[in-house]
Amino acid sequence: MGSSGYQIPDDLLYTKEHEWAKETNGTVRIGITDYAAKTLNDVVYVTLPKSGDSVTQFKTLGTVESIKAVSELFSPLSGTITTVNEELTSHPEMVNKSPYHEGWIAELKPSDRSEWRNLLTAKDYAEHLATLK
Repeated sequence: MGSSGYQIPDDLLYTKEHEWAKETNGTVRIGITDYAAKTLNDVVYVTLPKSGDSVTQFKTLGTVESIKAVSELFSPLSGTITTVNEELTSHPEMVNKSPYHEGWIAELKPSDRSEWRNLLTAKDYAEHLATLK
């Protein structure tokens, strides 16, 4: 738990748009942060990318719709979508309940290793959140 009161796991990297990325065996799992999930509040629909889609770092790959608003999802890295979390189609609320685990959005095969340096560490992301008051 960061000083902001939001969960910010140390083993993930983040975007300023509140997405996270975690690499496992060459595949990167992505989702939205606890901050984004709490800000959106009740998620009612998630538009997922399709497996095989090419995505570009910091460009839109889908949307998350809540009772309050529709927010774009931005890809933390460029690459090819390999898997999407189909569970979100029938259970979009998993994004709220478990943004870092069951509520993940998609997995991708990254195409440019150098893009990792454009992402924020947990500490950097916590500092970014502190500026959003």
